[in-house]
Amino acid sequence: MRRSPLHELHRQSGARFTEFAGWEMPVQYRGIVAEHEAVRARAGLFDVSHMGEIEVGGRDALALCQHVTTNDAAKLAVGAAQYTLWCDERGGTIDDTILYRLGAERYLFCVNASNAAICSAWITEQARAFPGARVVDRSDELGLIAVQAPRAAELLARAGGERATRLGRFQCGESSVAGVDVVAARTGYTGEDGFELFAATADLSALWSALLDAGRPLGGEPIGLGARDTLRLEAALPLYGHELSRDISPLEAGLGWAVKLGKGRFIGGEALAEAKARGPARRLIGLRMTDPGIARGEYPVVAGGRQVGVVTSGTKSPTLGIAIALALIARESVDAPLAVQIRGREVRAERAALPFYRRAAGDGDR
Repeated sequence: MRRSPLHELHRQSGARFTEFAGWEMPVQYRGIVAEHEAVRARAGLFDVSHMGEIEVGGRDALALCQHVTTNDAAKLAVGAAQYTLWCDERGGTIDDTILYRLGAERYLFCVNASNAAICSAWITEQARAFPGARVVDRSDELGLIAVQAPRAAELLARAGGERATRLGRFQCGESSVAGVDVVAARTGYTGEDGFELFAATADLSALWSALLDAGRPLGGEPIGLGARDTLRLEAALPLYGHELSRDISPLEAGLGWAVKLGKGRFIGGEALAEAKARGPARRLIGLRMTDPGIARGEYPVVAGGRQVGVVTSGTKSPTLGIAIALALIARESVDAPLAVQIRGREVRAERAALPFYRRAAGDGDR
């Protein structure tokens, strides 16, 4: 398995590790619930260096980005970021990603660890039709640290990153934190305010240590992948391989807002337009369990004694104190009385509005 540049620092902090997408990553330090609560109330640091980074540049950079993504990259000003998806010709999802525009002809994709090699090969192949675009996989040379929580901006300022704190939500730019050159973005995967910092792998340990030191007086601490998953689920943020896949389109996953069919031709656009016209056969919905039991991924969802869908992700919400889940349900059954089959028994559930958790608006929303 591959290891993060911060692996030894995680070990020294008492991390417990797990395998994820071919990487040995920290799943927790002092406990998933405690770390979850730290991010909701104070500040948390995530090592997400397993994510992939792919840079696109040149005079055809925008045209290539438009060709492979569902959202409208032409709307991105320099210094802005955009959630978008890559689809195949059938409209199935290859990956969901954030696209950062760093210059007039310079774009950066942050792709999921599980799809990093697939995405690199895919966009390199597509670039053959765009001779004025160059694609560079920077995954091995860049690491990524996320600073998330209500006190994230305060933590970053204490670490010498005050310039980065002036970014608005989904803005990005080159900056410096703790004397380390970074590309900073006000984005994240927790439902809280926060920042993601791309830095050279050689500088990552110094940056991590400086951020930890700055965060301790604020109650900040390192956070593992276990709490990252419960945090993103409360915020109803999709995880590739669960809410998205080659067999699940962005429309079925409730991400139609990131599919701009009017922007011109793009890969998967025709299939998505047809699916939108007839209506997706399945819909992703939120569930809360009304009887005791926790719905887990791949558990069947039933209505009237027959299976009508499947749980994609589920947990007991540390913030809300109830069992919650996301489920992909046949369109005609989304409003029916539902239950989840848990170990052979039907456990009643009711539809819940998404997201399950929404933070109060703050400076990052300007």
